[in-house]
Amino acid sequence: MPTFSARRGTALAVTAAALLAASGCSDGGTSRGGNSGGGNSPTGSSRSADAPGKLASQRLDWKACPAPSASEGGGPSPSPLPGGTPWECATMKVPLDYAKPDGDTIDLALIRAEARDKKRRIGSLVFNFGGPGGSGITGLPAFANDYEKLRARYDLVSFDPRGVGLSAGVRCESDKRLDAYFAQNGSPSTPAEQKTYVKGLADFAAACEKNSGKVLPYVGTTNAARDMELMRQVLGDKKLHYFGISYGTELGGVYAHLYPKSVGRAVFDAVVDPTQDSEQGSLGQAKGFQLALTNFEKDCVARGSACKLPGTTPKEIESFITGLLDRIGKQPVTGIGNRKLTGTQATNGIAQSLYSKDFWPYLEQGLDEADGGNGALLLALSDSMNGRDQYGKYSNIQAANAAVNCADSKERYTLAQTKAKLPEFRKASPVFGDFLGWGLMSCSKWPVPGEWTHPDVSAHGSAPIVIIGNTGDPATPYAGAKAMADALGKGVGVEVTYHGQGHGSYDSGDKCVQGAVNGYLLDGKVPAAGTVCR
Repeated sequence: MPTFSARRGTALAVTAAALLAASGCSDGGTSRGGNSGGGNSPTGSSRSADAPGKLASQRLDWKACPAPSASEGGGPSPSPLPGGTPWECATMKVPLDYAKPDGDTIDLALIRAEARDKKRRIGSLVFNFGGPGGSGITGLPAFANDYEKLRARYDLVSFDPRGVGLSAGVRCESDKRLDAYFAQNGSPSTPAEQKTYVKGLADFAAACEKNSGKVLPYVGTTNAARDMELMRQVLGDKKLHYFGISYGTELGGVYAHLYPKSVGRAVFDAVVDPTQDSEQGSLGQAKGFQLALTNFEKDCVARGSACKLPGTTPKEIESFITGLLDRIGKQPVTGIGNRKLTGTQATNGIAQSLYSKDFWPYLEQGLDEADGGNGALLLALSDSMNGRDQYGKYSNIQAANAAVNCADSKERYTLAQTKAKLPEFRKASPVFGDFLGWGLMSCSKWPVPGEWTHPDVSAHGSAPIVIIGNTGDPATPYAGAKAMADALGKGVGVEVTYHGQGHGSYDSGDKCVQGAVNGYLLDGKVPAAGTVCR
């Protein structure tokens, strides 16, 4: 089963409609594997530009963007930006295998909106919104208003990384089989449930190999970083100006390690800890989501009778939640259509709502309704996490997430090793610990070996990189920001702290955070190390 993604929650941009639809039917009643830094350099890595000359000189044919594909999440073509600036899309050829630069190529899907002030244009600002597995083709237009000030001097650019969406997107199970897969018990307790769980992982991995075996060895973060170096050259930029969010910070760190002299003005927001292995990262997420849930519970208590959930203390509300999850795990409740809400999907839905404080009201309503037997809202939240639309079509976000994580991480946990780790995970989080602990097995049946225990992001000689950590971030806990700043090296990582809630900081609207980021990206003013925004 998938663990919670270390991502910007791209799906949140399109979740509201589904949630409103689900609540309208009411009766009123994911881990990443193997991130992290220190000592393990990517296999075959090189600090020189390894893109072949003929591909570096290719010209992009920018055209009006079509509607996103189902693998990218679907939906209509992106609307023009303020002032009428259109979105343009193109494809860029990259080597499938950088060790064979004259061999097979794949196409990467790109999207851009040109800068408003052509005379003062700095260059391209490339975004990665996280995952791994998030589509930049849908993500950038969805969040474009948050970054409109930056478009004054940059072309805003994003892309589907290799293995994602239209960029040789990894395909695994059919939509129907994915419905069954995501409904399975992700916290198996009996030997029979554990056998089913392990078989589910094996079947999923086999389907990925059958349908995407050619690309699976080449979708790791190292190759995605190499693609960004080629992208920089093709876009005509002397330096890569970059905005990485969530997993995008890990990708940016690997790029900075490989090409430190090519780093321009860069910002990492919602920072993945590059010093942790997959177990440490998942345990950190258990603690991070537990902290976010506790903050939600405290907010509920503070609102008194206005909160629909039973309990006068955070502990009492949490007891209600754990009891509810236990009941649903044993007896699923009504969901959407003929699908019921299972315990795993309810846990997933709770986690999805914690990516943004704006979704706390949906969480409160969803828990209240599920307690009354209506699980539609929590199921809609879970569907959003898993990339399922209201028509039953799945994007490839979870397939790509698994493929990238397992191509990166060397770790392959056995059933016995996983069971031995569960007490520590349960101690870290009564709500999420069991689910995330079992998630250690996500790569256990994967057909492709991983590259590292954690990536090397040391980037001596790089330009400063602004690192923003959010003290209330559930998916990428705050400590990861300092770890990233330290791992990048002295004089490279410049840490900024935001005291807030949710995943990420810049999109919170906080003027202090946005002032620090905009001042660097637009004017080259490096914020003071240790800046604190409240």
